[in-house]
Amino acid sequence: MHDADKEFLEYVVKALVDNPNDVKLDRTVDEMGVLISLTVNPADMGKIIGRMGNTAKAIRTLLRIIGMKNNARVNLKINEPEGSVRPVSTSSNATKTVDQAMEDLKGI
Repeated sequence: MHDADKEFLEYVVKALVDNPNDVKLDRTVDEMGVLISLTVNPADMGKIIGRMGNTAKAIRTLLRIIGMKNNARVNLKINEPEGSVRPVSTSSNATKTVDQAMEDLKGI
């Protein structure tokens, strides 16, 4: 299979981001299929992921369809920028707050 999947992904991603020159794609093939690793400017991560991951899901679906057309399994890995921190869910913040309050009360 030629790099139609990579060319497609590059076209779509560059159309979505503000920094198209920072888009980097690495395509590898092994016994599991095709893996395309995507790196974008950290400022563009939100545009690639989309609200609740919908943009990334749509891109992955289209890549799978292209792969099926060419009898290959295509997966996309979106590289996180260095130094990025995933937000902590509010429920664990609430738990930590309650636990901290309980510890504080024990000292009284």
